[in-house]
Amino acid sequence: MTALVASAPGKLVVCGEYAVLDGAPAIAVAVDRRAVVHVEAAERWFVTAPGFDERPHEFSVRAARIVWPEGSSPMPLLDAVFGSLACEPDSPLALTLDTDSFSAAGGKLGLGSSAALTVAASGALMTWCTGSSDGLPGTAALAHRSLQRGRGSGVDVATAVRGGLLHYRMPDDIVELDWPRGLRARVLYSGVPASTTAKLDRLAAADRDPSREALAAAAAAAADAWRSGDCDAVLESTAAFVVSLEGFSRAHDLGVFASGHEQLSALAQSQGLVYKPCGAGGGDAGMVLGRDPAALAAFAEAATRDGFRDLSMSFDTTSNTGFTAAWTQD
Repeated sequence: MTALVASAPGKLVVCGEYAVLDGAPAIAVAVDRRAVVHVEAAERWFVTAPGFDERPHEFSVRAARIVWPEGSSPMPLLDAVFGSLACEPDSPLALTLDTDSFSAAGGKLGLGSSAALTVAASGALMTWCTGSSDGLPGTAALAHRSLQRGRGSGVDVATAVRGGLLHYRMPDDIVELDWPRGLRARVLYSGVPASTTAKLDRLAAADRDPSREALAAAAAAAADAWRSGDCDAVLESTAAFVVSLEGFSRAHDLGVFASGHEQLSALAQSQGLVYKPCGAGGGDAGMVLGRDPAALAAFAEAATRDGFRDLSMSFDTTSNTGFTAAWTQD
C-alpha cells in the first residue's frame, strides 16, 4: 500500500521573542525533534495523534471542512489545517499525527510542536492531493494563525518549513544563517510546561511600557550580531537582550524568568556564560551559550541538580532540515 510520510522540525527562539511581535527581528533555530505525519488511503476517515491523544477518532470531510461525529472537535489543529487547504483529498485517508518527541514525562517541552505539526500535516495533505508542497509557507501560516486566533509572529512556522538557523522578521522577511563559528549551546528543560497563549493574552491587555521599545532595540542589535557570525558579538548582544527581556517581563508581569530561569540566568552570568528562556518563558526550555564545551557541560550538570533536564540537542544547521515528504510502499 502506498503511503506518504512527512515531517517538520521544532524550534527554539534564540533571541527576539516578544520583540518580534512589534516588528523587530528574531533568531530561531530548528531542533532535532520532528513532528511526523503518516498518510495512507483508507475506507473511512480517521486520525490518531501519538503524543497528544492516543485514541483513534473518526470524522468526515465536507467542502474541505471536518465534521466530527461527537460534535466538538478533539483536534482543533487538524480543523485549522483542513480549513486552510486549497485542495481536498478525493477519498478517505488514515492519518497519524505524531508529536511524541516533543514531550517528556507527559509534559510538552516548548519546542514548537503545534507549528511543526501544522507544517507537517499541511505539507503532507498538499503533497497527497497535488504531488507538490508548493505554497506550503502561506498555507501553514494561515492554518497556524487560525489555530492561535490570529496571534503569534509566525517564526515557529517559518523555522518548521525551512529548518536551519533563521533571521526572521514579520511577516515573511527570512534570511538563512550559518551557526556562528566557535559558539556552543546546551538546551535545558525546566520541567514546567508553559502557556504561550496565556502570556500573549496578558501582554495584549497591558498598557504599553517603554521596556517594549528597549526590547525591540536589543533584539535588533542581537540579530545583527547573529547575522555577522561573530561569536563574541553574539554572546555580548544576546546577554544584553537577556537584560532587556528581564525588564520587559517585570514591566508586564509576564514571569518569563519564572520556574528556575532567573536563577540559571544569574548563574550563567557569574560564570561568563549567557542563559535565557526560549520563547514565551515561565517554564518550558532555555538555552545556555558560550565558547567552552566543558564550561557548558558543568553548567548543565548544575542545572540538572536544580531540577532541569539536559535535552542534549544538536544544532547542526545542515542536518536539521525543514519540511520533508516521501512516498513509501508498505
